[in-house]
Amino acid sequence: MDFLTLLQVLDSTVRLATPLLLACLAGLFSERAGIFDIGLEGKMLMAAFFSAAVASLTGSVWLGLLAGIAGSMVLSGIHGLASITFRGNQLISGVAINFLAAGLTVLIAQDWFSQGGRTPSLMGGGRFNAITLPFADTLSGVPILGPIYAELISGHSILVYVAFACVPLTWWILFRTRFGLRLRAVGEAPEAVDTAGVSVVGLRYAAVAICGLLCGIAGAYLATGLQAGFVKDMTAGRGYIALAALIFAKWRPWHALSACLLFGLLQAVALRYQNIDLGGVIIPVQVMDALPYILTVVILAGFVGKAIPPRAGGEPYVKER
Repeated sequence: MDFLTLLQVLDSTVRLATPLLLACLAGLFSERAGIFDIGLEGKMLMAAFFSAAVASLTGSVWLGLLAGIAGSMVLSGIHGLASITFRGNQLISGVAINFLAAGLTVLIAQDWFSQGGRTPSLMGGGRFNAITLPFADTLSGVPILGPIYAELISGHSILVYVAFACVPLTWWILFRTRFGLRLRAVGEAPEAVDTAGVSVVGLRYAAVAICGLLCGIAGAYLATGLQAGFVKDMTAGRGYIALAALIFAKWRPWHALSACLLFGLLQAVALRYQNIDLGGVIIPVQVMDALPYILTVVILAGFVGKAIPPRAGGEPYVKER
């Protein structure tokens, strides 16, 4: 593999890891507060549809982004209502959200656009375009470092930079602020937080809202940055892969970045190398496409060491009287 090919694979890795990273951080906030969220997939899908639909109708990708975030946060509100207020089963609520999003997006898309459950292709102001960072063109001729800056670091849409900026921001919020301390405490010992006079319900709703916001950005990026419109089930299991990355990272932001980049690399390799010939043995394209999902199964099977979730995760809190 030559240097240019390596840069192209790494560039694809960054693009493909972006929605996984945003969804992984979304799940990190939610699960650190004790709310398990299998519904990441559904929130991303709903956000992808509404961002593409509104961007197509208005020609403004920013309005599309806001619509996508709104759609995701509505589903987050439903999940919070079911899990926090009514103390329902969090896993069942998340699965229901995934089914709801999968059916509702196609139904509305067909009603609005009559294109078989998809939106029209986005062009111009309906998409997030690549940003050229300062001096990228000037430095591109510098050996090694120039192409890395010009091809790998520069040339991504704004949501890619937002996603990577969210990693240190998430770390700072969770581990350097009073809000983050309380949020983590709610996931470990909600009764202690309640005893201190802090609202457990309020903190958990705040975590669910942040989860909806990040999933909204992830879904909007899928439809208006990575691709140019919405198609049925376009998330393609990314929400579940993000959950696997979250477990792999053991609920830590910087480790989540590494895990998502690993999954993104596998997806990039699968897209670039099709029907690989290993000494006369041809690896079918289907095997390459399945690599990220195989790794997901391996991780969830526990082959990466014991991952201990927050102690109060998945358990509704009942205030003692």
